[in-house]
Amino acid sequence: MFAVTLFGVAVPLWLFFLIFIVAAIILWKLIKFAIKLLIVVVVFFIILFGLDILGVFGYLQGLIASFA
Repeated sequence: MFAVTLFGVAVPLWLFFLIFIVAAIILWKLIKFAIKLLIVVVVFFIILFGLDILGVFGYLQGLIASFA
């Protein structure tokens, strides 16, 4: 059986393949999460920019200032 000696311990080759597959799955899930988070942040900023263009924040600022 093939084995790699690592720090004086013989590690079977199938264990390296298993670690690689698990790391690839974890990395893929992390990338998917990052993409979803990026989409949420972009949509949030698009909504904020749209509200700013429509003048909602200026209206709210004026409304709050009128109470003072």
